Amino acid sequence: MSPRPETPHLDIDTVLDNPTTNVLVCCGSGGVGKTTTAAALAVRAAERGRRTVVLTIDPARRLAEALGLSTLSNEPKQVPEVGAGGRGELHAMMLDMRRTFDEMVYQHSTPDRAEKIVANPFYQTISSSFSGTQEYMAMEKLGQLAATGTWDLIVVDTPPSRSALDFLDAPQRMSSFLDGKMIRLLSAPARAGGKGLRRLVGVGFGLFAKAVGTIIGGQMLADASAFVQAFDTMFGGFRERATMTYELLRSPGTAFVVIAAPEPDALREAAYFVDRLAGEQMPLAGLILNRVHPALADLPAGRARELADQVEQAGNARLASAVLRLHADRVDRAAREQRLLGRFTNAHPSVAVTQVAAVAGDITDLAGLREIGERLSGPGRAPVESAALG
Repeated sequence: MSPRPETPHLDIDTVLDNPTTNVLVCCGSGGVGKTTTAAALAVRAAERGRRTVVLTIDPARRLAEALGLSTLSNEPKQVPEVGAGGRGELHAMMLDMRRTFDEMVYQHSTPDRAEKIVANPFYQTISSSFSGTQEYMAMEKLGQLAATGTWDLIVVDTPPSRSALDFLDAPQRMSSFLDGKMIRLLSAPARAGGKGLRRLVGVGFGLFAKAVGTIIGGQMLADASAFVQAFDTMFGGFRERATMTYELLRSPGTAFVVIAAPEPDALREAAYFVDRLAGEQMPLAGLILNRVHPALADLPAGRARELADQVEQAGNARLASAVLRLHADRVDRAAREQRLLGRFTNAHPSVAVTQVAAVAGDITDLAGLREIGERLSGPGRAPVESAALG
């Protein structure tokens, strides 16, 4: 049997320093440390000399405080303590989904029509709660940032979706919504050309309105119809922007890093995302395995437990016995995590990987983010066991 090839190492600093990489997308399932990782990568990039902006989606308040900012808004704010001394600089922002949607409306419409749209109750509902809106607006904001040409590097923290794939699916979902049968019926009265056609459409729409109105209520239906008819001329602009941003994600200037925790569900989601990126020819830099628990000494778990038993039988040094058992549990956990990673690397042998040891407590300041950056750029080469072993 041929030896198992070594898993390639993801060199984070090489990714951050590459002058041709202008967008770095951090993706993965929820709860794996995506937002903190994105912020740490942005801090490190800025301090290595790049003019960087990080777009966060749903950060805890402590992250803004860790960056030295009282709040984050929909516009980039400079982080004053990063990139000093004439080197790079860091700006940070948090996606405001509703405000970004409003900006799109004003950009693609006349002022009068835009005012009517943003005041419409149906618009106010879908701009804040329609499935996929947050992912779509994250892509729109990325497109806006890239279009300015201001930044050497844009670091994107993707939304905390149920599935990491939702970020890539957002443009198609929005286009499907705009092309849906209900949207076409709601906009039909405005699209009808001649009197005869208006009469025909009017009859059809009246039947549709009566049926749907009994379900969702007449006022909501009227609001929806008014919104769609006012919005109709903007559909093309929305599709065009979504297409442009999607192509940006496929360009050589973009790199994706998939972030996972050493847990079955998170690594399964990471595998799905890696396969999707490969299928759509999107540039993958590699996998960051976050919050691993490497063994702290070479003593095997079984031997540690034997020694703990001997110490207990001797009737003294209870603290030493407890430490030995904690060590044994840590070794078992590290082996389990590496077996899980081994299954991923067996299925994706060409994907570069770096591992980041877990940090005790929350990240509350720039020093904490810098420590995460150091760990991201460190060796990250804990041995990966073959899946066949477990």
